[in-house]
Amino acid sequence: MFRTFIIPLAAIAGVIFAVVTVVKGSRPPPATPPVIEPPTSPYENFIAGAGLVEASTQNIAIGTPVPGIAAKVEVTVGQTVKAGDVLFRLDAREMEAELAVRTAAVHSAESELARLRSFPRPETIPPAEAKVAEARASLEDAKAALETITSVNDPRAVIVDEVNRRKFAVQSAEARLAQAQADLSLLKAGSWSSEIAVSEAKLLQARSQADQTRTELERRIVRAPVDGQVLQVNLRAGEYAQAGSLATPLMLMGRVDPLHIRVDIDEHEAWRVKSGAKAVAFVRGNKAIQVELRYVRTEPYIIPKRSLTGESTERVDTRVLQLIYAFDRAEKPIFVGQQMDVYIQSDVELPTSAREATPVARN
Repeated sequence: MFRTFIIPLAAIAGVIFAVVTVVKGSRPPPATPPVIEPPTSPYENFIAGAGLVEASTQNIAIGTPVPGIAAKVEVTVGQTVKAGDVLFRLDAREMEAELAVRTAAVHSAESELARLRSFPRPETIPPAEAKVAEARASLEDAKAALETITSVNDPRAVIVDEVNRRKFAVQSAEARLAQAQADLSLLKAGSWSSEIAVSEAKLLQARSQADQTRTELERRIVRAPVDGQVLQVNLRAGEYAQAGSLATPLMLMGRVDPLHIRVDIDEHEAWRVKSGAKAVAFVRGNKAIQVELRYVRTEPYIIPKRSLTGESTERVDTRVLQLIYAFDRAEKPIFVGQQMDVYIQSDVELPTSAREATPVARN
């Protein structure tokens, strides 16, 4: 009985279960409603693109002209700065010490030049004149002594060495008188041009070295290039700041009033773009937050798409035309680096078949 009835009934039940399972599995699953309702374009004919919010000055990656240890970071994230405000300082104790030495050299050269330019001083003339008078009197005495010894009629009464000594005394007195007169003439004429020129050259060199040191010291103080807001701070006191282009900038800043949005338009729809076209942008995740955009410019060079989403419709060979629009953020929760859905008004209607075949450029 078991083989006659039970086994066939079990086989029939298994077949029925399999058929029911296959039928249920072949039914298409019901469409899942989107978690977030996507925005809709306010224009009848439009071009859709993905926009990336950036500063109106573009995002400025702050660097340093010379490497060094950060001594102090003067700003914080979100702080508003003016052009010329200090962002951070590098350790510059060695340059400060060198500047002190250079400044002292400048003061010394200035003092020496002032001393030379002050000649002749009134108090230096009388001593020079006294030296001339003394040398003249000494010459007259030497001549009188020589005349006395040479006036003796009897040669035997005069020693030849004594005559020669007195002749040499006269010559020495004449030389001292000439030197004293030359010094007096130099003081009275003030002929210090050569010494002053040398001193001026030394002063110029000292000032040039001091200015060079000040410049090197100033290069270790990094300042804001424009008015704007500090968007990122990736440097802290005590860290080593490298010079040159970095993958992660030391700081990121830019002007956020107004903001710009860089819109990527697929190259297949670039021919539909018209300069000055109206546009509107929606915040992703909340279509109720939207902003009207003002046309700024079109960057005429079509570039490869820089970032991919990993979606199945993504193409690695996609190239995009970039349009720049501006908008006022006001109190809306829109931030630099945020992606937005952008719709641009177009005068050219795209056929339905082409619209379905052309993917929307999306970062």
